[in-house]
Amino acid sequence: MPKYQTKPPPGEFPSAKSHQILIGPAGWSYPDWNGIVYPLRRPRGFHEASYLAQYFDTIEINTSFYSPLNPDHARQWTERVAANPRFRFTAKLWQKFTHEEQATAADEATVRLGLDILRGAGRLGALLMQFPFSFHNTPRNLARIEKLLDSLGDYPLVVEVRHSSWAHPEFYEFLHERRAGICNIDQPLIGRSMGPDERATSPLGYVRLHGRRADTWFSDDPELPSHQRYNYLYSRRELEPWARRIRLIRDKTETTFVIANNHFEGKAVVNALELMHALSGNKVKVPEPLRHRFPSLEEIADAPSEEPTLFPLSSDDAPGR
Repeated sequence: MPKYQTKPPPGEFPSAKSHQILIGPAGWSYPDWNGIVYPLRRPRGFHEASYLAQYFDTIEINTSFYSPLNPDHARQWTERVAANPRFRFTAKLWQKFTHEEQATAADEATVRLGLDILRGAGRLGALLMQFPFSFHNTPRNLARIEKLLDSLGDYPLVVEVRHSSWAHPEFYEFLHERRAGICNIDQPLIGRSMGPDERATSPLGYVRLHGRRADTWFSDDPELPSHQRYNYLYSRRELEPWARRIRLIRDKTETTFVIANNHFEGKAVVNALELMHALSGNKVKVPEPLRHRFPSLEEIADAPSEEPTLFPLSSDDAPGR
């Protein structure tokens, strides 16, 4: 068991001014969303982030995992979501810090350039440190997390670990003492995978829904498209326990981010909208193309379709249910 070095406790949380929940998808640049989430004919000046900010109050930035954010792009994105004052991006930390061990001070300086644009505009809600399933709870790995929390501690940090060796009270206290959030995840439960939870270790709550494709999650089949890992639509019955967990996390935090990562063919957008409805009890605004692909959304839509579906389906008949 790793040795957890403690620091003076930062005080209880939250001061909880609002207990707000911000829900949205992971990423926005998917060719398979064309004609499903986005209109096939895009008007002049169309941008995916602007479009999604009409429906959601957050999007998790995926590109920052593969390379540092381009500051010019970050600046443009803040302008794209300006019409939604509640909107906050979350961003994934560059994988060089979480999946490798060669990150340098120069790498950190480069990462900060884009993140600081978002933070300076008041649009950075969280910086997610996503570690792989192979990242087990060992003294060496704990030291890696501690180093990152120390060096990037001026950002609103959240840690995602996927192996159940981390599921110990000492680790949660370790994060709490450093005011770092823990990411509660839904993933295929294979072997020692981390199971669903409703933990909060800082004023920042975080939930990620990855889907439950156990048959593809760890597949090494070179013929299998990578998007099949995320080709999963949660049923509303499967979302109900998460709605309860999210309410519990909300009550312990100031802001809770809920990110749907089951992105293939817009399924993340469907489930994000369904969670918004389940948590608020209110009808929600639904993208017009999406309601035709998933007619069950008519039940929770706040306005009639601009192009009524000829043969509306019940929620039990929706694709992927």
